[in-house]
Amino acid sequence: MKKAVVIGSGFAGIAAATKLASEGFEVIVLEKNKQLGGRARVFEVDGFKFDMGPSWYWMPDVFERYFAEFGKKPSEYYNLVRLDPSYKVIFSAEEEVNLPANFNDLKQTFETLEPGSGDNFEAFFKEAKYKYEVGMGEFVWKPSLSIKEFLDIRLLSKAISLDLFASFSKHLRKFFKNPKLLKIMEFPVLFLGATPKDTPALYSLMNYAEMALGTWYPMGGMHEIIKGMVNLAEDKGVKFLVNQEVMEIVAKDGSVKKIITNEGVYYPDLVVSGADYEHTESLLSDNRNYGKKYWDKRLMAPSSLLYYIGVNRKIDKLVHHNLFFDEDFALHAEEIYTNPKWPTKPLFYASAPSKTDDSVAPEGYENLFLLIPIAPDLEDKEEIREKYFEIMIQRLEKYVGHNVKDHIVFKKSYAVNDFKADYHAFKGNAYGLANTLFQTAFLKPALKNKKLDNMYYTGQLSVPGPGVPPALISGLVVGDYISKNH
Repeated sequence: MKKAVVIGSGFAGIAAATKLASEGFEVIVLEKNKQLGGRARVFEVDGFKFDMGPSWYWMPDVFERYFAEFGKKPSEYYNLVRLDPSYKVIFSAEEEVNLPANFNDLKQTFETLEPGSGDNFEAFFKEAKYKYEVGMGEFVWKPSLSIKEFLDIRLLSKAISLDLFASFSKHLRKFFKNPKLLKIMEFPVLFLGATPKDTPALYSLMNYAEMALGTWYPMGGMHEIIKGMVNLAEDKGVKFLVNQEVMEIVAKDGSVKKIITNEGVYYPDLVVSGADYEHTESLLSDNRNYGKKYWDKRLMAPSSLLYYIGVNRKIDKLVHHNLFFDEDFALHAEEIYTNPKWPTKPLFYASAPSKTDDSVAPEGYENLFLLIPIAPDLEDKEEIREKYFEIMIQRLEKYVGHNVKDHIVFKKSYAVNDFKADYHAFKGNAYGLANTLFQTAFLKPALKNKKLDNMYYTGQLSVPGPGVPPALISGLVVGDYISKNH
C-alpha cells in the first residue's frame, strides 16, 4: 500500500485522509495541536463546553453527500436539529428581525420589511436556487487546476447565467431596496469573504443555502461533526497522531522524500497538507508554488476577535444566533477590506448555543460566544481585546435589558495572535481567502504542487474556498484527484 501523510486534522484534512484510505492508501494524519479538529476544536471548563471556531451549520446536503461517499449518514454520528428562527438580526435595542425557518413565513417577513417585495423575493430565490444547484453541484467539485476544466459550452453558458462577472451588491439591489433587508442579505458575504461590491453575484447561492436549506445545529456542538468524521476515518484505517508539528518537508528529484516533525520522521509516497497553505510552502524551500509577493497581494477574508463566555444566569431575548447590526455596516466592511484597521463601530455576532442545547452549560447558566470580524494582521494586544469586549458587552446589555457582565464566571479571548500561534494562519486569518472573482476556481492557489509530483494541498486557502462545507468538498476533491492520478 502507498503511504500518504496528511498534515492537519481540520475538516479538509480529515476528509482527504478518509477518501485516500477508502481508495487503498495507508494514511497517517499529523496534527500540530493536542486535539483533533483544526479550527473546530472544543474546550470544556467548569461545566461549559465551547466550540472554538465554526458555529453555523449550513448546506446540510454537502454533509449528507460527504458521509454518503463512504456509505454512511450524518445521523449515524450526531443528532441534527433545525433552528427556528434561523437567527435574529438586531438593528437597535428596540428593533429586531427574526428570520423564520419556514420559507413562506420568511417571505412574509420580507414583505413586512419592504411592502410589495413578495414577487421579487420569489424571483431572487429562484435564481439563487439555480446558482446553488449548479455552483455547489458542479463547479466546486472540480480540481480547478486549469481553465480548460470550465471550457465546455454547457458550463460556459451556465457561468454567464450564474452572474459570475456581476457584483453581488448590484445584483441584490435589482430586487430589494430596504436598507435593513439589504444588510440581512449581505451578512454572509461580509463575514465569509469580501465587501458585497467586490463579491461575484454567484454568491447569492449563500442566501439560498441559509434561508431555504436552513440553519442547523448538531446537538453537543460543532465538534460532534469532527468526532463523527474521525470515527469514520479510523474505521477506514486512518491513523491520527497529535502533538506533531511539521518542522521540515524534505524534497529531492521532484518529490517529497520525508517529513520531519518535532516527534519523528515519516517517509511518505505522497503528502496532502491541510495546514495553512502559505506556512506549508515556507517548509518547502525552493519548491514553493507561490512566493512572498504572491501571498502579499492576496485579499484575505477576515480574522476575528472571539470571546468564550460563561454566564451564571439566563440571558433574555437572545436566540441561538444573533447578529448585532446596530452600527454602520458599510463602515465596518471598509475597515476590514479597504482601509484595514480596528473597527470604529463594529458589528458583532453573539451565539448562545445553550438556548438550544442544555449540555453546553450548567443548568440555569448560559454559554455565550461573541465575535467581531476584523482585518487580518492587526496589532493584537490585551488592552485592545478588552476595549472591544467592553463595547460588545455594553451593547449586549442595552439590548437584553439587564446586567450580564457581573454574572460572567468564565471568560477567554482569542484573536489574531492565537490564529497565528495555533494554526500558523497567514496574517492571522480566520476564514482563508476572500471570495473575489480573481480568487475563484482556477485563480485560487492550486491543489497540486507544480514542482513536486507527490505534494498536494487542501483547505480554505485552496479550492473551493472558506467555510465548513467547502472544506469537506476540498478534501474529497483532492483525494479523488490523487486516486485517479497515482
